[in-house]
Amino acid sequence: SIFSDIPVEKGCPFGRRLPCDIYWHGVSFHDNEIFSGQVNKFPGMTEMVRKITLSRAVRTMQDLFPEEYNFYPRSWILPEEFPLFVAEVRMMKESDPAWKPAFIVKPDGGCQGDGIYLIKDPSDIRLAGNLQSRPAVVQEYICKPLLIDKLKFDIRLYVLLKSLEPLEIYIAKDGLSRFCTEPYQEPTLKNLHQVFMHLTNYSLNIHSGNFIHSDSVNTGSKRTFSSILYRLSSRGVDIKKVWSDIISLVIKTIVALTPELKVYYQSDIPTGKPGPTCFQILGFDILLMKNLKPMLLEVNANPSMRIEHEQELSPGVFENVPSPVDEEVKVAVIRDTLRLMDPYKKKKKDNLFPDIYMDSKQRFPSISVIPLSPGTITLYYRSQPSEPASEKKEQLSEGGSTDKLEHDSSKSPEASLPSPCLKQVFPKYAKQFNYLRLVERVAALFIRFLGVKGTMRLGPTGFRTFVRNCKLSNSNFSMATVDILYIDITRRWNSVGMDHKESGMCLQAFVEAFFCLAQKRCKSLPLHEQVATLIDFCEYQLATLDEKRLVCSRGIMERRPALITYQPDGLHLAPAHHAPLLNRMAAANKLAGYRSHRL
Repeated sequence: SIFSDIPVEKGCPFGRRLPCDIYWHGVSFHDNEIFSGQVNKFPGMTEMVRKITLSRAVRTMQDLFPEEYNFYPRSWILPEEFPLFVAEVRMMKESDPAWKPAFIVKPDGGCQGDGIYLIKDPSDIRLAGNLQSRPAVVQEYICKPLLIDKLKFDIRLYVLLKSLEPLEIYIAKDGLSRFCTEPYQEPTLKNLHQVFMHLTNYSLNIHSGNFIHSDSVNTGSKRTFSSILYRLSSRGVDIKKVWSDIISLVIKTIVALTPELKVYYQSDIPTGKPGPTCFQILGFDILLMKNLKPMLLEVNANPSMRIEHEQELSPGVFENVPSPVDEEVKVAVIRDTLRLMDPYKKKKKDNLFPDIYMDSKQRFPSISVIPLSPGTITLYYRSQPSEPASEKKEQLSEGGSTDKLEHDSSKSPEASLPSPCLKQVFPKYAKQFNYLRLVERVAALFIRFLGVKGTMRLGPTGFRTFVRNCKLSNSNFSMATVDILYIDITRRWNSVGMDHKESGMCLQAFVEAFFCLAQKRCKSLPLHEQVATLIDFCEYQLATLDEKRLVCSRGIMERRPALITYQPDGLHLAPAHHAPLLNRMAAANKLAGYRSHRL
């Protein structure tokens, strides 16, 4: 494990009574109850990156922006969409008789390749077991991957989601390339079951007799991604374009996940109550097609951080052996994550990273590792003082080039160190992607009308209040129709077999209802413009309502005797009623461009 290399302080053999700066959970946010500091898991992340939930989130974005989200294979959710899967495949085969597809079935909660299999026809699914007890996603199989040494491979990239609000994303500049162990052939009925040919999962291929452990990062069945890029570059491939496409894929995927993550977040850490802040390292599994287009395979909430592998010394006797490839990539990811999350450095805007020493025993700052429960450790992180650092500006497409920290070598010990491996991609490129964040704004409306803090479901009263406050009902859309819409959509979403403890309308159901309302109001526009128009309209109405409430509240306060007449800090505050007025004016300006489309 990486954490075996971290210097552990022995001062707390029985645990700490005081809160820690960083809690490092093994599985999820709920591994332990914590009320302060920072935790390396977001609430809801494990649920959001499951095969079905991820597919739904990406599909919503595909409905809005089909061209922007074409990096995810065509998917169907089983068992609920099995009839649709059969019908669509039949229709596509009839329209193109030359189309010879293959499909890959992935259990919803599967990991490490467990339960994955390939099929050539939808009828083969019925032979594979009971889908009711184990839901799955079936995807169109990518038949033409990029090959290296005639082998199929995928890419594991490490992504740090540093913050949800504001959204902040970092990508590691190097990753792992994991190879199949049999030469690739396009799927046929004869080779469908050859997992070492078609599935790149390390946990599967390590059992192949052809698996090659190597001390070099450039050879073997697991290599660094940078070694693959170097090899492609020697062939004349535009590496900057490859990196640009990968960065775009990562940002767009997290944009798709963010709305519901915010719902989970407000449920577990309600606004105004004490609680930790969160960050998380995610593992993105990406496949490069033959034309170098990156395709998202899946996202892992708990990517392995092991830096060794098991070697069989004799039958049944295994030993952990260091893996130089894993160590080179993963140690840098953990080290720089701790640098970025250092709570003391957050107070210094220009200083992103604390001092790191060249001694291998001091690759990490001083950390106390405190066991709390199985699979969980607490990191008590003590930062070291350091000189301010600034990061060199980069272009989106610059790819695998490394940043250089600008230090005076005579003052900083970091001058001779490798540059940080984590590259900020958001908000750095926010201007290029902010237009995609429509569902996030819909989620903000959903959260506003939840009513009870900590809940994740919207009741019928909350939905009616949303419609009424946003002035969405009229003679053609009565409140009775609103109730019917709520009941129909909520019932459909609650019947898909998902395990929910609460009753009411989930975020996905609210988004569907919102899309229906948008289509009713702006019939002549593309869906994303319909949704944007309705969002602007709702935000304008709510800003107006907030202003009225604040004016009324201010009037009441003015009639009361002043309790505080002196401000010792000398702050000069603008009148409070100006703020909502400015918000309303901004919303009105947004809305002006769409007035011709309103009913």
